[in-house]
Amino acid sequence: MDQADPREIQTLQMYLNEYGQQIEILTQQLSMIEQQRLEAAAGIETLKAVQENPDGVVLLPVGGGAFLRVKVLDTGHALVNIGADVSVERAAASAVAYLEDRVTELEALGKKVAGSVEQLQGQATEISRRLEAAYRGARQAAQAGQGGS
Repeated sequence: MDQADPREIQTLQMYLNEYGQQIEILTQQLSMIEQQRLEAAAGIETLKAVQENPDGVVLLPVGGGAFLRVKVLDTGHALVNIGADVSVERAAASAVAYLEDRVTELEALGKKVAGSVEQLQGQATEISRRLEAAYRGARQAAQAGQGGS
């Protein structure tokens, strides 16, 4: 086998590092997408529960594991964040439908990001194989050079 080119090894290592960083960033994005999906799903369940509760009393988390019992004055409407810190008032059923659509969009986005992560992992694995082969080639060349002296 020909002696491994140090520039090739350096380039492969650089690509491997870049892929690792990209995978880390996409994994963080995937985690944020999943958190948003869970929050939207919790909002759907809460809005539905408020609609089904005849007295309108719910538990409001105030932090530190503490809750207040509060009475919802208007169970027929909810404020929904539509992005850029803008919230609009919607009928409860419309708010549930909006959140369900958001969950669907987040699930699709999560699948797309997960696919990108999988693709990058495959490419990183291939580069790792090539890098391993280059290192083996360099070791063999070094051993052959030592044995020939």
